[in-house]
Amino acid sequence: MYFDTHAHYDDERFDTDRDAVLGALPRAGVSLVLNPGCDVASSRTAVELARRYAHVYAAVGLHPENCGGCTEEDFAAVRAFCAEEKVVAVGEIGLDYYWEENPPREFQREVFVRQIELALELDLPVIVHDRDAHGDCFEIVSRYPALRGVFHCFSGSPELAQELLKRGWYLGFDGPVTFKNAKKAPEVIALCPMDRLLLETDSPYLAPVPFRGERNDSTKLPWIAEKIAALKGCSVQDVAEASMENGRRLFRI
Repeated sequence: MYFDTHAHYDDERFDTDRDAVLGALPRAGVSLVLNPGCDVASSRTAVELARRYAHVYAAVGLHPENCGGCTEEDFAAVRAFCAEEKVVAVGEIGLDYYWEENPPREFQREVFVRQIELALELDLPVIVHDRDAHGDCFEIVSRYPALRGVFHCFSGSPELAQELLKRGWYLGFDGPVTFKNAKKAPEVIALCPMDRLLLETDSPYLAPVPFRGERNDSTKLPWIAEKIAALKGCSVQDVAEASMENGRRLFRI
């Protein structure tokens, strides 16, 4: 059985069949799903889905692409959501320097730090989004030795991976590890201990080969696990079991 530790079933691409997809996952071998929010509205939906489905858990937070114009009321809403029984992390939070039209970088950093400090106050792990912002993300999380969590869809260098692993972080691996142009992923996966890797889909995005370009969902996890197993010289079951155990440990499920 699989644990998809990062899937956005609140996304509009699931509006027509969300309940059917989520309801069928346990029969398809996916026994747990963690749905992170990206703003107040999606965090609220993530909480509602967690209430509705026994196998769904939620994270809540303000994504760097969505944090522009956020208010004190938004931060208060995220804090309030964290009191929900099945909210197990603060996320998806972090930095995204890829798009020029994203909120100003300094503001992204301020929002990231505030949410890290909330997670520490509430003793929750964080789910970090790091896109083209490796140096600043690492510098910020390194200020907080007690912080724990996962670098979602890890895209950094093997050297960055080693530094994060030394500090107790987990690394999330998604569909891009199956892409032909995945240059750094094989080395990162090879050095990542089995007790620090997490399987993610980032549904509806980042579908693995041979589904690239299609809407992604949690039933695609075996293709990611198969690639990781081949790189680590172990079985797909070993990868699935390790990710399940790691996800339960990190998110206290």
